[in-house]
Amino acid sequence: MTLLVTGGAGFIGSNFVLDWLARHDEPIVNLDRLTYAGNLENLAALRDDARHVFVQGDIGDRALLDSLLAEHQPRAIVNFAAESHVDRSIHGPEDFIQTNVVGTFRLLEATRSYWAALAPNAREAFRFLHVSTDEVYGTLAPDAAPFTEQHATEPNSPYSASKAASDHLVRAWHHTYGLPVITTNCSNNYGPYHFPEKLIPLVIVNALAGRALPVYGDGMQVRDWLYVKDHCSAIRRVLEAGRLGEVYNVGGWNEKPNIEIVRTICGLLDELRPRADGGRYDELITYVTDRPGHDRRYAIDARKIERDLGWRPAESFETGIRKTVAWYLDNADWVTRVQDGSYREWVGKHYGASA
Repeated sequence: MTLLVTGGAGFIGSNFVLDWLARHDEPIVNLDRLTYAGNLENLAALRDDARHVFVQGDIGDRALLDSLLAEHQPRAIVNFAAESHVDRSIHGPEDFIQTNVVGTFRLLEATRSYWAALAPNAREAFRFLHVSTDEVYGTLAPDAAPFTEQHATEPNSPYSASKAASDHLVRAWHHTYGLPVITTNCSNNYGPYHFPEKLIPLVIVNALAGRALPVYGDGMQVRDWLYVKDHCSAIRRVLEAGRLGEVYNVGGWNEKPNIEIVRTICGLLDELRPRADGGRYDELITYVTDRPGHDRRYAIDARKIERDLGWRPAESFETGIRKTVAWYLDNADWVTRVQDGSYREWVGKHYGASA
């Protein structure tokens, strides 16, 4: 029994791999292209673990996919592989189309060929779990009900459009070919191993370095925040008991505006790592020009996964963000190693020299 995990060196994928192997002896074959956000540092604890087989490669490489599936005979595929940063998609959308659309198509086709050749019992048990995002649903008005699984997809960025396209492909491969798929759409994740271009790790890293804390527009963009280890537990549950062809929204029940997130992090750092000059970290907050097409609010209605599968997040935002800040304080070496020259150049270009 083996799982094939794609994108398993990225933020959510690596957390899933680590959590899985902490709970199960079932091996994982981990396929990751190791782009800027995929980092083997995340998986250093598994370096000598025979249950973890790492393969550097692209989900768009059909020959590689066919070879891996034939060799390892996985009972399930969990697809995390994606370009996932909205700002990067605005500056360079083609990478998002290639990975999220073309790559998902090729992965589905390789999976379909493999699945069709399995023995009947193995075909019946096989699962393809596609991990997606709430951003495919677009934006919500301040007083609108949260996104349910029946909400229309209305993506507003190249990133969310490419993920919506991948979701539609997964759905179509189920309805057309009978491929046993399940899709999850999660809210904003945070926690350990988060690459420091996203809001929470960027604020932590910049604050500790005494740099500006960039906040888009008025900072009142609202997101639902999900601790990454809760997301991993949801994926495990969906893989175990989710109904074929279904979509499950996975949320943290934690709607917060961005500026509140930034101020909460500043307060925790004031407590846990006070500034040497005696100042407060929130003095570093700097408002920057909002990005094009910035969605105002996301919110997930996660009642379906609770009702059907008995899953709820274990962490509140208050407990999860404290664990996250503490992790970054305890893992400064990891932060240093992942911040190579190309990352610093990108942040400087996007947020300006002060970042």
